[in-house]
Amino acid sequence: MAVLKVTFTKTNRDKLAQVLWVLNCVSVVTGVTLFSLGLFLKVEIEKRRELMSKEIDSVPNMLISVGLIACAVNFLGGKICYDCVDTTKFLRWKLLMLPYIICTFFFTFCILVGALMCYSMRNDLEESLFQGLRDAMRYYKDTDMPGRCYIKRTMDMLQMQFQCCGNGGYRDWFHIQWISNRYLDMTNSEVVDRLQSNVEGKYLIDGVPFSCCNIHSSRPCIQHQITNNSANYNYDYQTEELNLNRKGCRHALLDHYTDIMQSIGLIVLTIWLFEVSVLTGVRYLQTAMENVLRFGDPDSESDGWILENSIADTARYNFNIIKNLGKCYQVDDDPNIDVPSTSQQPHENVPAS
Repeated sequence: MAVLKVTFTKTNRDKLAQVLWVLNCVSVVTGVTLFSLGLFLKVEIEKRRELMSKEIDSVPNMLISVGLIACAVNFLGGKICYDCVDTTKFLRWKLLMLPYIICTFFFTFCILVGALMCYSMRNDLEESLFQGLRDAMRYYKDTDMPGRCYIKRTMDMLQMQFQCCGNGGYRDWFHIQWISNRYLDMTNSEVVDRLQSNVEGKYLIDGVPFSCCNIHSSRPCIQHQITNNSANYNYDYQTEELNLNRKGCRHALLDHYTDIMQSIGLIVLTIWLFEVSVLTGVRYLQTAMENVLRFGDPDSESDGWILENSIADTARYNFNIIKNLGKCYQVDDDPNIDVPSTSQQPHENVPAS
């Protein structure tokens, strides 16, 4: 028994073909949209590539590829649906229709995968940002080293733009030396004592770069001796709201990219539902047109369906096809398969009677 069978008159078939032609033209635009979304996400990631430890290109590359394929597939689908209005023109596409529908099915599946990847990208992005920001903070002081001289500017711009500080918070700066030795006064006993007191010889202070300062604070920024209450008038770092950005840059960037990816994922899911509806209509048109050719009357009614048989029968039929293909490539394990039979060899040494 056919699944979701619908009966079409000639007028209904013609209207269905025309509607599908319009929808396929719209689908070409959705393909361009997918391509644009992937390109936009790729550019956003490239902007802060130096703050990531590994490349996160799978999702944008997936969207770009699917978008390009969508343009080609839907353009071909529009041409097929346009020709299906005429039965004689449909004959040119009859053999191509089923492979086209199968390829389009896997293509729509790829769109769904792309949408799900947008929602599952967060963990990989968080790990990449954690390691990348940690390395960037370590190289913050290396302004005179080739290949790292831009890191300070990148971190300062990031902390000011996203109003964040450090990797997970402002205290991350307490555990690294972010001031270059070039700017340390080695004649100062306090500086020398601080260097000697550290096992690794690092100059660690309870201070943060200027870019961590909160621009909305009414008090002048306290970026040095943050944990020293006596160094600043009327100040208690444990109770007072510090005039520093409290949010870590990893969380700020993660929220930024998560908002982008969730919006893109929602758009891609909408496109996927649209493509599924178009594919369903094309399947109905294909089966209805094939039944018209089977009856031989272009003006007669014809049935269209999603599956010609039930889901169980269709699955069993496809499983048998795969099983028979496996038997075709099965190798016989008989070790004497290549040894010619003695009964077939000519009796050269047998004397004539």
